Amino acid sequence: MSKHDRMLLQVLNGASDANIGFDELCGLLARLGFQCRVRGSHHIFFKSGVVDRINLQRDGHNAKPYQVRQVRRIISSNGLGGNV
Repeated sequence: MSKHDRMLLQVLNGASDANIGFDELCGLLARLGFQCRVRGSHHIFFKSGVVDRINLQRDGHNAKPYQVRQVRRIISSNGLGGNV
C-alpha cells in the first residue's frame, strides 16, 4: 500500500482529523486530480466535474480538522476514493 493510499484511508476513516499533515493533504488532492490556486494563506483546490471548491489553510504543520472533514465529504460524495 502506497503512502498516498494510506493518507486517503486516514482521511476517509475520520478517526484523526486533527493529525492530518497540511502538505500531505495537499499532495493527496493533487494526486486525485485537483488543481491548486494560492491566494495568501488560502490554498484553493478545484477539479473539473466537482462543483465544490476546497479551501485549505495551515494550522501549524497540520490541516484544520473541519477542513479535513470537508475534504472527506467531497471525496465521498464525488466517488473519488477509488477502490481504497
